[in-house]
Amino acid sequence: MPNHKTDAPGQKLKRSKNKKPYFTDVHNLPCIEKLVCTVEESPEPISTVIHGTIPGWIRGSFLRNGPGKFEIGKHNFNHWFDGMALLHQFKIEDGQVTYRSRFLDSDCYRENREHERIVVSEFGTVAMPDPCRNVFQRFVSRFEVPKATDNASVSFVKYKGDYYVSTETNFMHKIDPETLQATKKVDWSNFIAVNGATAHPHTEPNGTTYNMGNSYTSKGAFYNIIRVPPEKSSTADTLEGASVVCSIPSADKAKPSYYHSFAMTENYIVFIEQPIKMDLLKILTGKMRRKGINEGIYWDPKHDTIFHLINKHTGKPNPMKYHTKPLSTFHQINAFEENGFLVIDMCCSDDGNAINNYLIQNLRKSGAALDEVYNTMSRIVPRRFVLPLNVDKVTPRGINLNTWPHSPASAIKTAKNKVVCTHEDLYGDELLEYGGIEFPQINYSKCNTHPYRYFYGCGFRHLVGDSLIKMDLHDKRIKVWQKPGFYPSEPVFVPSPDSTQEDDGIILSVVITPNKDKSTFMLVLDAKSFEELGRAEVPVNIPYGFHGAFNSM
Repeated sequence: MPNHKTDAPGQKLKRSKNKKPYFTDVHNLPCIEKLVCTVEESPEPISTVIHGTIPGWIRGSFLRNGPGKFEIGKHNFNHWFDGMALLHQFKIEDGQVTYRSRFLDSDCYRENREHERIVVSEFGTVAMPDPCRNVFQRFVSRFEVPKATDNASVSFVKYKGDYYVSTETNFMHKIDPETLQATKKVDWSNFIAVNGATAHPHTEPNGTTYNMGNSYTSKGAFYNIIRVPPEKSSTADTLEGASVVCSIPSADKAKPSYYHSFAMTENYIVFIEQPIKMDLLKILTGKMRRKGINEGIYWDPKHDTIFHLINKHTGKPNPMKYHTKPLSTFHQINAFEENGFLVIDMCCSDDGNAINNYLIQNLRKSGAALDEVYNTMSRIVPRRFVLPLNVDKVTPRGINLNTWPHSPASAIKTAKNKVVCTHEDLYGDELLEYGGIEFPQINYSKCNTHPYRYFYGCGFRHLVGDSLIKMDLHDKRIKVWQKPGFYPSEPVFVPSPDSTQEDDGIILSVVITPNKDKSTFMLVLDAKSFEELGRAEVPVNIPYGFHGAFNSM
């Protein structure tokens, strides 16, 4: 077991040889290189071995997405986000489980395989020059605008009742959840003026779906709120009817903030403009300089983090901007409105450099080199902000406007359109022993945009999740599932039939065992007790992935 000393977020212990600050003092982390190794696809269903019991009421498919191929020919991808998308399905019926997987049949996957080299640039990898071109042609090709990848390796998302796999470019692929076959490539820019969209949309009970995407114009960069209607006008419909609800100009026209997701309440979209910056000039000239997109993304803590509130019904942004100290957030937990306040809970870090730590070479390190990568990453913890909605020109300055009785977070008006906020920590010291928490999930159908009590996530005592955690927000206590050498994926909550309480249901996760060959398994936990009910062992190797969904039958 690794030795851990974890300080509170933001407290730096010392500095590494390359001058990066240490946030923790961890030693003897086990090597996890097998979590980022290429595997073969298994497109035909494979039977699994059941241990324990898989409840008979679970009927559907647990779908997962993530990288599964980390090199093309003799050429290696550089970043964890770059690997070719491998889709997974655990089909559950009558207490039995079958498994299948399939590489996404994207244009870049086909072109890469055809040419046996990396043809399309990814987040951290620049396309290899065409060896058939002469020196001059290869030089000129560096000045060509790189095309966006359609390697949709981040998540499964749903629009108008159909499943898609998504990344953060303008391309998605419609997927048959029964076979995992891609049936249609969809380009956001054919429907609205955006250059991409997140892989984390939010859906209302009626099926209306909201997302966010950037656009880059002669007037600068804009963050766009997107609405997709729930109905199809024909069976061939994809994103028809999509519209931009609101466009928010970036504070820095040439260096907009990077964001991975956003939050939603009953009446508002909440966009968090964080000081993780994208240098558009560096990104656009990356091919010429042989540098990946990741080289143009950097942490700039001179800037505040700003919460923007956009009314979903009118499309108008709230003139009040809610500021807090520099922080980074990839995933929000939940947000809701109550008694004139907007409450938003997020997984946060005090440092925004982590995205560039997830190079494949780092994930394959061992010994002191691996420890150093982990120790120079700030822990991610849950925090709550309380934003007062009824603030106007007559609201007094200099006093705490948070009168919501359930949180000590503060919100103080300091200027005409500025409120400065401090957070409440949603955890105790016990969580830090498990490395903080990421990949948060809730009982979405019951609790999204509503007050709630529980959320679930992965503990990070390693570069990837190595435990599953249930957080009770009433007393900030946790329940933990953790086994040495096991690395569970993002937990997905599935409510039980006729459930009445928020945690009536089960948790699904895919557990990777890098020290055991072909012993990956789908784990089922009772969401209330957090005790293991059963597991379905798969006789294949699976890399560690990103996000998933449960498709009920």
